[in-house]
Amino acid sequence: MRGLFITFEGIEHCGKTTQAVRLVESLRSVGHEVVMTREPGGTTIGAAIRELVLHSKEQIDTVSELLLFAADRAQHVRTLILPALERGAIVISDRFHDSTRAYQGWGRGIDTALIDRAIALATDGLDPDLTVLMDIDVPTSRSRGDDASDRIEQDSDVFFTKVRDGFLAIARGSQDRTIVIDGTLSIERVASKIREAVGEHLASVST
Repeated sequence: MRGLFITFEGIEHCGKTTQAVRLVESLRSVGHEVVMTREPGGTTIGAAIRELVLHSKEQIDTVSELLLFAADRAQHVRTLILPALERGAIVISDRFHDSTRAYQGWGRGIDTALIDRAIALATDGLDPDLTVLMDIDVPTSRSRGDDASDRIEQDSDVFFTKVRDGFLAIARGSQDRTIVIDGTLSIERVASKIREAVGEHLASVST
């Protein structure tokens, strides 16, 4: 039986990585095979792309940025995500294609048709079964940051407001797979809400 693909999304410092790790631990504790990964950087090639796109000192053109993320995703999907799903594992990814639509589409203003083509080429139609959107406002995101910001984290509040708006719009358009969680709640409360949602999803696909 095909595995389950779960993604975590949100703007910087929303708590998605913390919650993804907690979910992995919870699922493994009850015997599930779980693969945790991230974008960019879930593969060896992806790690090189991550370093380039997040820490380059050279200005990166917006379309170049889109295509670098697409290259990372194509490698990620074909060499890691799909093989794991095909053997029945649960794959949990810290970011996937919703981030492209939110950051490069809503944030950078790249044409939707170009975004869709890049995603389709990279994913070959793969969509998450369940997406957890950790929602926080931009001031909260900034308050959780530090001085060791990467290239994207250094962008403006206006940019991140657009990105957040994009994530919320995407969630409204994909309610069949997306749950939106208030990222300002306590870590334990958020984790409980996520476990409940994942448990309901697992129960529905096993019946």
